[in-house]
Amino acid sequence: DILYDTKTRGGQTMNRAVNIGKAKTPPHFPLEAWRSRLALTGILLGMTALSLWAVKLQLLDNDFLQSKGDARYSRLLEIPAPRGKIYDRNGVVLASNIPARAIWVIPEDVRMTAAQESKLASLLGMSVAEIRKKVAQDDKRFVYLKRQVSQEVSDQIKAMKIAGVNSQKEVKRDYPQAEVFAHLTGFTNIEGQGQEGLELVYDKDIQGQVGKRKVIRDRLGNVIEDQGVMQEARPGKDVYLSLDARVQYIVYTALRDAVKFHNAKSASAMVVDTRTGEILALENYPSYDPNKRSNMDIDALRNRAVTDIFEPGSTLKPFTVALALEKGKITPQSMIEAGNGQFQIGDALISDSHANGSLTVQQVIQKSSNIGTSKISFMLTPQEMWTMFDNVGFGRQYKVGFPGVSPGLLRPYKNWQKIEQATMSYGHGIAMSLLQLTHAYTVFARDGELIDLTLIKKETPEAVAGTRVFSARTAQEMRTMMHMATEPGGTAPKAQVVGYTVAGKTGTAYKVEGNGYNKNKYVATFAGLAPVNQPRIVVTVMVDDPSANGHFGGVVAAPVFSQIVSETLRTLSVTPDAPYKTSINHTATEESM
Repeated sequence: DILYDTKTRGGQTMNRAVNIGKAKTPPHFPLEAWRSRLALTGILLGMTALSLWAVKLQLLDNDFLQSKGDARYSRLLEIPAPRGKIYDRNGVVLASNIPARAIWVIPEDVRMTAAQESKLASLLGMSVAEIRKKVAQDDKRFVYLKRQVSQEVSDQIKAMKIAGVNSQKEVKRDYPQAEVFAHLTGFTNIEGQGQEGLELVYDKDIQGQVGKRKVIRDRLGNVIEDQGVMQEARPGKDVYLSLDARVQYIVYTALRDAVKFHNAKSASAMVVDTRTGEILALENYPSYDPNKRSNMDIDALRNRAVTDIFEPGSTLKPFTVALALEKGKITPQSMIEAGNGQFQIGDALISDSHANGSLTVQQVIQKSSNIGTSKISFMLTPQEMWTMFDNVGFGRQYKVGFPGVSPGLLRPYKNWQKIEQATMSYGHGIAMSLLQLTHAYTVFARDGELIDLTLIKKETPEAVAGTRVFSARTAQEMRTMMHMATEPGGTAPKAQVVGYTVAGKTGTAYKVEGNGYNKNKYVATFAGLAPVNQPRIVVTVMVDDPSANGHFGGVVAAPVFSQIVSETLRTLSVTPDAPYKTSINHTATEESM
């Protein structure tokens, strides 16, 4: 190889060839074939593994990984479904929804001074110790301090700007009629689920269906991205009851006054529209406020008119007499010998409050003779009496769409002794709820037909068909007899109403306690209807254990009946059918026990 050296001298360029010999080649180390294949294979295996891993992550494990990611940031929030309202028959709101707030914390984020802590406890109606106990739950990221607080309280807490204390929207169930309708509406729990009364019975219809919305939330629970509604909320259905708020309040005040005046344990009453079977009022006293559930008395929650049973006493005498009339055993003018007021049956003695001597059947009802009713019952067979009691609903659970309805007590007729047949004829040895007694009395108001009762408003107020139990003639004759019971010489002149004719029957029974009767405690009842010729309402009253100002049904329950009937008929605009005078101040004949 030749390398030319170029130089410039005196302005002339000269080239000089220099022989540098042959150029040296760098050493070459050839790569063995197996190594290249190994390297290529490794690369291909790595790429395959990465591809398979990508497939696993993006296809096979996608749902799992997505759910894990969603669990950290994505949330499905419930869109509350407005719970349906409960109305009375005229559109008066009995149960509705009002806005509320829930106060909650993330324990580890809470920072507050002692003064703030004290004020927060005061606003929430809690003790400082309760606040501290909840905030001390370090193992939880979300803790409710209190739910369903008012917007006003929530605003005051927000103004305090306590770190870690937050609020969110929710709904609170509100009962504007409070104690007056408590035993009917019942109430919901804090989650809006029916717990008692009609809130429980119609829970599935009223609660509707919640919707769902997908959001992205930060660790403090703040929504930072709304990803849309996944399912629309479906509002709950409204319920219109057969009850009339005006009549219900009339009954409530009458029972309240009676319980206080007679120092009674409790009282219950019902009002039924005889045309449709709609229950216009169903009330118990004492009651409770469903808006204030923190200190509820469990005993006060019971709807005594449908759950509690009692011996109805003489209010059952019209049924025994009606059956004997129906069977042709007697007429209203048939004579019954009541003697000197005592009647021996085996080892037992039946007594009247007075020595009545000979009585017509009408007078047996008017003066409430146990002896007369017993002798009439002996004209019937036990099976005939049992069948009649069964036909009017005694001893059977009468379903009116309310929880806890009692079937009462009606023993099989094959086991009746003669004395038992006699006592059952005038309401002892048989037990029922006020609901059952009210239902049964519709046979007298409806000319012998038994009609179904309902708590739900009917779309059309047309008269309904009933089940025939007695003939129309028998029912009308019984109304005449029960009207006599409210006139002078009867057991219930205090049941009279100015401007309206009334018919009914008193009842007084010893309270059953343990295996026998407590002869110092009573149940006073009255069951009746008005007006007499064209009955519009059936009203029943039961006062439990009156201990002051009398204990007989004619003294305790009859005046309550009078007050309820008077105000209810006027509220319903029923035309008066009697002179504007009564014999209310006349002395009543005490009914026999």
